[in-house]
Amino acid sequence: MPTATRPSDAELSLDHPDRFADRHIGPSTGEVGAMLGTLGYPSLAALIDAAVPASIRARKPLSVGAAASEHEALSELYQLAAKNQVFRSYIGCGYYGCVTPPVVLRNVLENPGWYTQYTPYQAEISQGRLEALLNFQTMICDLTGLPVANASLLDEGTAAAEAMALAHAAKADPAAKTFLVAEDCHPQTIAVVRTRAEPLGWTVRVSSHRDFAFGPEVFGALVQYPATDGRIHDLAGLADKAHAVGALLAVAADPLALTLLKPPAELGADVALGSTQRFGVPLGFGGPHAAYFAVADAYKRLIPGRLVGVSKDADGRPALRLALQTREQHIRREKATSNICTAQVLLAVMASMYAVYHGPDGLEAIARRVRRLASALALGLQRLGCEVEAGPFFDTLRVRAPKGRLEAILARARERRINFRVFDDSSVGVSLDETTSPADAADILSVFSDGARACLSVEELAREAEAPLPAALRRSSPFLTHPVFRAHRSETKMLRYLNRLREKDLSLTRSMIPLGSCTMKLNAAAEMLPVTWPEFAGLHPFAPAEQTAGYRELFAQLERWLADITGFAAVSLQPNAGSQGEYAGLLAIRAYHAQRKQAGRDVCLIPQSAHGTNPASAAMAGMRIEPVRCDDAGNIDVADLKAKAEANRDRLAALMVTYPSTHGVFEESIREACRIVHDNGGLVYMDGANLNAQVGLCRPGEIGADVCHLNLHKTFCIPHGGGGPGVGPIGVAAHLAPFLPGHPLVAVGGERRAGTVSAAPWGSAGILVITWMYIRMMGSDGLRRATETAILNANYVARLLARQYPVLYTGHAGLVAHECILDLRPLKAATGVTVEDVAKRLMDYGFHAPTVSFPVVGTLMIEPTESESKEELDRFCEAMLRIREEARLIEAGKLPREDNPLKNAPHTAQAACADAWRRPYSRETAAFPAPWLAESKYWPPVSRIDNPFGDRNLVCSCPPVDEHGKA
Repeated sequence: MPTATRPSDAELSLDHPDRFADRHIGPSTGEVGAMLGTLGYPSLAALIDAAVPASIRARKPLSVGAAASEHEALSELYQLAAKNQVFRSYIGCGYYGCVTPPVVLRNVLENPGWYTQYTPYQAEISQGRLEALLNFQTMICDLTGLPVANASLLDEGTAAAEAMALAHAAKADPAAKTFLVAEDCHPQTIAVVRTRAEPLGWTVRVSSHRDFAFGPEVFGALVQYPATDGRIHDLAGLADKAHAVGALLAVAADPLALTLLKPPAELGADVALGSTQRFGVPLGFGGPHAAYFAVADAYKRLIPGRLVGVSKDADGRPALRLALQTREQHIRREKATSNICTAQVLLAVMASMYAVYHGPDGLEAIARRVRRLASALALGLQRLGCEVEAGPFFDTLRVRAPKGRLEAILARARERRINFRVFDDSSVGVSLDETTSPADAADILSVFSDGARACLSVEELAREAEAPLPAALRRSSPFLTHPVFRAHRSETKMLRYLNRLREKDLSLTRSMIPLGSCTMKLNAAAEMLPVTWPEFAGLHPFAPAEQTAGYRELFAQLERWLADITGFAAVSLQPNAGSQGEYAGLLAIRAYHAQRKQAGRDVCLIPQSAHGTNPASAAMAGMRIEPVRCDDAGNIDVADLKAKAEANRDRLAALMVTYPSTHGVFEESIREACRIVHDNGGLVYMDGANLNAQVGLCRPGEIGADVCHLNLHKTFCIPHGGGGPGVGPIGVAAHLAPFLPGHPLVAVGGERRAGTVSAAPWGSAGILVITWMYIRMMGSDGLRRATETAILNANYVARLLARQYPVLYTGHAGLVAHECILDLRPLKAATGVTVEDVAKRLMDYGFHAPTVSFPVVGTLMIEPTESESKEELDRFCEAMLRIREEARLIEAGKLPREDNPLKNAPHTAQAACADAWRRPYSRETAAFPAPWLAESKYWPPVSRIDNPFGDRNLVCSCPPVDEHGKA
């Protein structure tokens, strides 16, 4: 009898055999071995030992736990979700229930063709989402009556703070330092505005708008329309008072109410802002939601964020691109209008498609129904002996209960799973919305009537209560007049429209997006699934704590994991973008110095290679920027850093540093740099944009950083969504934990909270489930392996391309971190081919370009991430090498310098199929330059876009019908 072989431990294991890390990480074991062979290393560990300085390596391994399978993680998360209680919330305060049209839910929010797109910096392959954003801007211009709107901001509170900054810049009077805010603005908006004003030395004066005292010291004013308690004020004459002293008037307006109310422009407003959340975007416990921002024409060059404009392509056809502010922070740095370099694109697309699907008549009908129900409810409550706040209202009532009855009313509400907003010990707010039914209104009445049914039905009350808005408040101007808002009313047409737009864009569903510093990695389906679960998507951000136990447990776990990954003592999840994380971290540093009686520390050292948002954020935090040189190897010039730290010893607040560096290198002097700053009384802020090279290998807190923001939309798999949403939480050392941001309505943050940076207590809470799933499914070992593979992939690409494109910066042993910078300046000198030409030619090969001309002009920065397989990396490298051969033909005189495949890229199907072809190269060379394109070809929808033409002839709303048809 043969001896039986004893089963191995792996064969006896009861762990699920399908490991998520193997699905997330692109290269197989064999491919890893082959790439290591190309690089000349016997193992992945040997490569990492050579690439990552021993001086920064983590003191202990990660302790986030073992990995769970997709099924196990989803089951665990569902148990957390079940601890949330989804009551009917009539809290309002800027957040409302709404109905996401299923055609939009399935084909936008849940569609990777939309959510895995990158920011539309390469406009030729972004025409679909640019058109959707142009629809958004047109919608906002029509509703507000103002001629220029941007492509969205982070939330309403942030938008209000940006309006304040714009008003100050517009007045341009250093002596004007007062901003007036109406006391009936949403409390979270007032808090964000106060936070933004304080470091800049501005005074926020809160009072009734009727008591606004406009003097020469006032540069602007903000009012809510309708007010937070529901009243609609007649604001006639307020703008004239502001303008008389050179100040601007900003109006925070509900877009659904604007279908019935006189638009802000007709009130004399210079700026209109607000949230489009109720246009089909789930509550998500506070976000993400798309804010809007519109201005009078005079202020279009001061508008923050992104602006989509209409230009033309090389063939003279209409084409869309980002206008005016494109990458403003990277150009103007501390002089930028804002540090906001992202938008809420995915959510703005949803809101715009909500308007496209319903059209003007549908939106107005929804608004009228909401107001009709509110009117019926008001009459019913009055008949029950309750006092309803007088004045015109839209959807919100402030109700004073009979004396001594409020506690009983709130108890009955809880029994019926209903939430009201509690204003004080005698009044509550009741905000109705699109989801409210007559049965819901009847339930509300029964809560106020000791549980008994009211004598009149809601339908009868509605007939009796219906009254028009006062003429002075009533809208008479048309809106959404462009055909796009009338052409897609059936689901069939809407489905095809959404699909047509999606097909115009290049996303991760087609090929890798090798953008340096942007980490376009896999956004797994299992991570995305819980986003739309009602237990997460349906909660109001100000719901009582006992109803949100699941979310709070999720936050606590996520904070622990992120603290372990970064080596910090505490984490705040509130910042809803990387820019907000930078700002929150600097505010914590500023508050720390002030608490130690060193408020004069206001100098921030920033390397010249830093992201442009760093100096912009430092300026917003009231700091003076002192640039630090980089040496010839791209590293921080330590001698210059030391000299400037010592020269500013008594005023040094912080060093802002990105690690690995923006040049894609593990700088070995990072510990020394931190020590120099600490020795001179400053703290170290680490920009976490490149954390994908650190997770599991080193920790910012152990390296010497005091605070670090994390881009969850980069390292931790929240998708970019075409340019937003993002999440930028911060990790802080123990001495900064007391200064984590707070909130006026929810207990969150440190004991000495350094303000409020986002409108919702936990920022974009609704998408934190994505990061929770990623970490839970990867586990400690998977997270480390992902980082190691990202470094492997970057070095493999660098090695393959270095033969034809010099790698500008390398670290120890000639290796890079998780990204590499290719120097194309020699190519330009030899052939006239620019970095932009290579970027556009990559589109013909079916690839998105790497990061162009950042951080060094004339270069490409490539970050392949761990999600891409060797096969995809080889395909990309082959495309780059084929492009170099095309350039060689120019260099040899075989192709003209101004008429060649690179200068004419990208090539559209229309051009390739035209009757006439007058190029000195073939159609096949133009459109099918590589063999794999015969199987699957992406056609850029437009040829190269004329950017200067679009800025000279600014059009930022839907063009006339004849032009729209051409596009």
